[in-house]
Amino acid sequence: MIKYQLICKDCELIFDSWFASSDEFEKLKKKKYLNCHSCNSLKIEKSLMKPNLVNKKQNLENLKFNDKNLDIKKTVKNYQNFIKKNFEYVGDNFTYEARSIHYNKKKRKKGIFGKASKQDVIELKEEGIETQSIPWFKNEEN
Repeated sequence: MIKYQLICKDCELIFDSWFASSDEFEKLKKKKYLNCHSCNSLKIEKSLMKPNLVNKKQNLENLKFNDKNLDIKKTVKNYQNFIKKNFEYVGDNFTYEARSIHYNKKKRKKGIFGKASKQDVIELKEEGIETQSIPWFKNEEN
């Protein structure tokens, strides 16, 4: 078995996957069985991976790195909680709702948050509609 770090060339999602061999990866890619679980794109590539060598010094550095990751994740979760309390969730209708607010001056008691593709965010910014993207952890990932 071999583990590869894969990257979607469309949405730039990075994820890991296991394969029986490097040949198996190539076969699956050729048959178009590999796709991004975020945007469903078939443009999946292997990214460079570093070897996983273990020594005592590295274990200490990994612990420090994991502590930093936990701090970052905690900060992002705090942002998420703030957003959930102070903004209205519009789900997949984010792009439509953002345009409605911008062009129709639709009044809202709260700002909005929701889901939008990378291309939708680019188009909104080109139209002069201010948006921000933040990482979002699902509850089952905590």
